[in-house]
Amino acid sequence: MERKHMSAFALYQTLSTDESPTRQVADKKKRKKENGANKVHTVKDQFKPERKTKRKKLLKSPQTDESLMGFTKDEECVNGDGEALDALLTNLAKVNNSRERASTLFQWLINPIPAKSFFRETWEKKPILVQRQNSDYYRGLFSTAEFDRILRQEDVQYGVNLDVTSYTNGQRETHNPEGRALPFTVWDLYGNGCSLRMLNPQAFSSTVWNVLSIFQEQFGSMAGANVYLTPPGTQGFAPHYDDIEAFVVQLEGKKHWRVYNPRTDDEVLPVHSSPNFDQKEIGKPILEVVLEAGDLLYFPRGFIHQGDCLPDAHSLHITISSYQKNSWGDLLQKVVPAALEIAMEEDVEFRQGLPLDYLMYMGVQNSDMDDPRRTKFFSRIDCLMKKLATYSPVDAAVDQKARSFLHDCLPPMLTPEELSSSVQGATVRWEHGQVMDVGAQITTQTRVRVLRAGCARLCSDGEAVNLYYITENSRVYHKEELKSFEVKAEHTDAIEFLIHSYPKFVTVGSFPCDSAKDRIALAELLFERGIIHTAEHL
Repeated sequence: MERKHMSAFALYQTLSTDESPTRQVADKKKRKKENGANKVHTVKDQFKPERKTKRKKLLKSPQTDESLMGFTKDEECVNGDGEALDALLTNLAKVNNSRERASTLFQWLINPIPAKSFFRETWEKKPILVQRQNSDYYRGLFSTAEFDRILRQEDVQYGVNLDVTSYTNGQRETHNPEGRALPFTVWDLYGNGCSLRMLNPQAFSSTVWNVLSIFQEQFGSMAGANVYLTPPGTQGFAPHYDDIEAFVVQLEGKKHWRVYNPRTDDEVLPVHSSPNFDQKEIGKPILEVVLEAGDLLYFPRGFIHQGDCLPDAHSLHITISSYQKNSWGDLLQKVVPAALEIAMEEDVEFRQGLPLDYLMYMGVQNSDMDDPRRTKFFSRIDCLMKKLATYSPVDAAVDQKARSFLHDCLPPMLTPEELSSSVQGATVRWEHGQVMDVGAQITTQTRVRVLRAGCARLCSDGEAVNLYYITENSRVYHKEELKSFEVKAEHTDAIEFLIHSYPKFVTVGSFPCDSAKDRIALAELLFERGIIHTAEHL
């Protein structure tokens, strides 16, 4: 560590030096040549319904695929020319339906690609690139200044919240000291060529928290993020693939990216992330591009990727991710064991004994035998497997998945209106030596609704029915246990009514309960847990 320490402000000044016009033109010409893109395809051209043939091409073609080269600012935008993030979030706070907020924010993320086309033609299938030539498009989401503020003001721990990495001469290394990551050491490591990865920026940045808490409704799956700050002329990570859908959002500077096809069918939509690869193991990239501020790169899980900084600029990007362990197979891992348990309890065929001599003709050592008993054995297995489907508790398994998702969720970042009409914004307080504004009452005429579309869920747990909710979750992943409480049998219909009524407000008096007293008691319970809010301030 012989390098002279620089303040973060001085470091920003050295990193943000404007490029000369000559260098910018040269870089654009170089990128055009590297990408092999003589033209940028229009939205209409991009989304022709040729999914099967494109899948085959994606798995076989080693050269850059021009169909992956997405969009520029000259193309038609489905959402205008983009809206500043702070203004967009302010406007979204006025939208009455959290599902609409989620779809609008996601459209902003991938603009100008229409969301329906994206999920139909691109999602889980192939990478896509959006080049906007608008460095301010994602301004406000995160910055190096915010990075520095977090280091100075928050308890950032190496290995928990921050990784210090390098990738040199084919060797990937982690350089994490112990304890708290303070600016003096972190910026010195950065100045000596190390990349910085902030693992959970949503715990420290309210903007990232807000964005991810909205996106989790769009995906119906945990939305996470990592922030990567890379010095000029360096690379922080080896080539690898991930087990998440990745949206690489370039915030500052620029970064050279190479994306590669899955090497085999077994690595398409993988269950787990890969180890680090050697360059010789991954073949030629199907997409090679320099991302600049305002650009977006999406690639599905299983696509190998690596990014390195050019010598003349640093890079700051945030990777927004989702859909980890959210496949049909993950659901069936919960369905099948439960189905087998039920079948063995209820169906004697599943309890009947195996043939006395089955070890004589079954198993690997007997797999090449031409024995009719083997055919009969497989036929019986096939029949039982088909019958097993009839015992599948699919709804119960989905509820198990839902509970896991709710535990993963960030708590909602309340809009001003939600805050003022919920328990979090209640005006009761201590003032002038006494309690003020106490005694606000919920009546049968009070109009209420659930706070967000997916903030609570009824699940059956054996004999009991519980309501699980996310409003008391932590911004730190799994810091708190998932919150729930048992629901009285006479209240389940009322809670279902509330959930299904969203986004409409309904009167407490319309709850399908036995008495007005029960209706008010249930509303008070849900209000105190932060699950519902009122149409008018109490």
